[in-house]
Amino acid sequence: MENDFIYLYPYSRNEAKRLNQINLWRDSHKENILCKKFIEDAIRRDFDGTHLKADCAESVIAAYGYKRVNWVLANTVKQQDWNKDFSEDNKEWAKHPYIPPDKDSVYNQNYNLDFVMDSHPAVLDGFIYQYRLAYQALGLFDFTNCELDSKYLNYEGKVLVLSQDILSESHWNPKNQLWLATWGFGCDPNSSGRAVFATCLADGEKTRWNRADFTGILKEALLPDWASEKLAELQKQQTSDSETAVMGGLEMK
Repeated sequence: MENDFIYLYPYSRNEAKRLNQINLWRDSHKENILCKKFIEDAIRRDFDGTHLKADCAESVIAAYGYKRVNWVLANTVKQQDWNKDFSEDNKEWAKHPYIPPDKDSVYNQNYNLDFVMDSHPAVLDGFIYQYRLAYQALGLFDFTNCELDSKYLNYEGKVLVLSQDILSESHWNPKNQLWLATWGFGCDPNSSGRAVFATCLADGEKTRWNRADFTGILKEALLPDWASEKLAELQKQQTSDSETAVMGGLEMK
């Protein structure tokens, strides 16, 4: 799968103008329309009137990536949530991610309608299930794997789930999502600071993130064995470093 996909712009045209990012919005919007047409062509090619080929969605993902295909599919379902050919399960799925309204009141235009697919909803519903299965096979962590009240909790000393939206698709691996928060004003949910300093459980990389970059605190029962072992090592090292610092302070007196 290609990893240099065009950036998926997550804001409306009006917001892009305010932020002086209209070119990013325009390029992404054009790509959304191309992705929509690509999906329609793939369905026409792979639907024999009764069954949809099992690898239909994978061919689209390879061309446009998980993020954009998700965006285009979810937008289509949102714009046609009245349609009974879409399953309730897929309608619930389409609530994530949040796709902002993108309307121009001057020209009375809804830009989100530009990439709503014309494929038969019943067949498209099956395509969406194919996409979801392909995505689930990646084993990525999401909000369902996190403590429900994460946004109200202190992150310091907790294993956090880095949002997949922060990672490029070439780095979409559950191991890259698990980070131990060590310190930073952003750990406190009531702080005006955003910085969270954390260590990656997979490779020990240390870096600064913003609190909003994390989906939440991973449920303890879902911590993989490899991550549990690495966490124990990091906690032991932190304890050792703290003891050394205290001893060093005593020796200086």
